[in-house]
Amino acid sequence: MTVNIDGGHRGAVELLVDGKETGRAEIHGSRPLILTGELPTDPPLPVTVRITPGPGGPRCTTVIAGEETVMPPRAF
Repeated sequence: MTVNIDGGHRGAVELLVDGKETGRAEIHGSRPLILTGELPTDPPLPVTVRITPGPGGPRCTTVIAGEETVMPPRAF
């Protein structure tokens, strides 16, 4: 699972699961965003990703089966 954050003029956030886009939202200032998707397990497992774009660096947390985990940032 990957979250790509494009902070350009028309910023956007996309949620990728196994390289496929499963969620997308536009960034509006520093308002938090929530994206949802499913992990391809049997049965599929729902996932929620909370994104806080700023100020400072973005922060992403994922919630899977009630467990919240901070996703480590990676620069590209």
